[in-house]
Amino acid sequence: MSGMRESGVVLTEEAAFDPKEISKLYDSVGWNGYTRDVDKLCRGLANSHLVITARDGSGALLGLARTVSDDESICYVQDLLVNPKFHRQGIGRALLERLMGRYAHCRFFLLSTDHESTPEGKRSHAFYRQLGFLSYEEKRMAGFGLPRIRPPRRQADT
Repeated sequence: MSGMRESGVVLTEEAAFDPKEISKLYDSVGWNGYTRDVDKLCRGLANSHLVITARDGSGALLGLARTVSDDESICYVQDLLVNPKFHRQGIGRALLERLMGRYAHCRFFLLSTDHESTPEGKRSHAFYRQLGFLSYEEKRMAGFGLPRIRPPRRQADT
């Protein structure tokens, strides 16, 4: 699809991904868990409901946002990341605002981020609050997740 220019940055919906380019972006923000298997990451991006990239005039990838959605009642922002070299230039805001407009018809527009007590969480909470987001608790909601590292299952005695 055609891109939209935001302060010299082009926002474009994309469906095919170059593993080297994607790996470089995710590594730039320290999301190395994703890049341990970059082919899996690229499949995940391709299977997402929507991926919007931010590129400079030369086509270099500066950031991206991706969603998981039924496009009716819920949109979950799975990833929103911008190479730290380009932070504080409005790129993350432009990506998120594009998603907010695209999914304005959905009842729920959700995302998760680091806890506010972490350095990254402190910055991201301030960013999301500037855009009108409230924590789950403030919305009288709760979020739950399974631990990523689970203890080994006990085998039944025979």
